[in-house]
Parts: sequence; C-alpha cells; structure tokens
Amino acid sequence: MCALKVSNVMSNHIEPIRCGTPLTQVVKALLENHITGLPVVDAERRILGFVSEQDCIHALLVSNYHCEGDPIVDDVMFREPLAISPNMAIVDLAQKLGSGKPKVYPVVEHGKLIGIVTRSAVLAELARIGCGLELSRHTRDDD
Repeated sequence: MCALKVSNVMSNHIEPIRCGTPLTQVVKALLENHITGLPVVDAERRILGFVSEQDCIHALLVSNYHCEGDPIVDDVMFREPLAISPNMAIVDLAQKLGSGKPKVYPVVEHGKLIGIVTRSAVLAELARIGCGLELSRHTRDDD
C-alpha cells in the first residue's frame, strides 16, 4: 500500500474551471460531475484558485438577495489552494484527508494541473486494498 501513489487514483477527465467563468456554469460543472470543488486555472492550466460548493452557495445567496446578477468565479474562488504531487503516497494523502482538510485536491506536475483526487477516490482505493471491496468506477468518482 505504501507504493500506491496519487496518480493511481486521480481523475483527469473532469475539466477545471477557467477564470471569468460565470458562477452558474461553475455550479453546473460541480453538479454534473458530482464533485464538491474544482481548481480554477489559466489558459496554460496553472492553478490560480479553487472553488467549492460552499463558496458558490454563499455567493449565489448574496447575489440573489441583492439582485446583483451572476458573479464570476474570480469573485469567490480561494486563491491559495493546496495542491499535491502525483507521486505523493496515498497513505500520506489519507492522513491529510483525515484531518478535515480539503475533500478535493488538485494534482500538479511541473506547475500545471494534471488531475484531481477526491476523498471518496482515496476511500474507495483503501477499501479495495484492505477489504477487497469491489466498487464501480462511477462510485469511485463521486465525492
């Protein structure tokens, strides 16, 4: 299990959010991908921030109450996201996840986003290894 790396369980099929994206499109991406947050990137896939469901809920509540229109992701994203390496051991990531830190981590290599890893993907892999639990691919992608 110590040899298992983040690259073994990360998802690279979910598109990150680009700066300037309206928050309603961000919410649509979160809901369609069954994920609680996504990295915000520039045109070269460098991470500029991270946006979560919680960020969206608060921003949409405020903008709807004040009839301010649709905010953009730049207005609400967290600008100092925690990113991890694809070579990080799953055991080390699992310990971070246990402390209540982010549920979704951007995976970065050479300064560019290459994927994300979710708490549920780590949980599914640990269960598979430790208990022989077989899960469908869809179950492992959800968070």
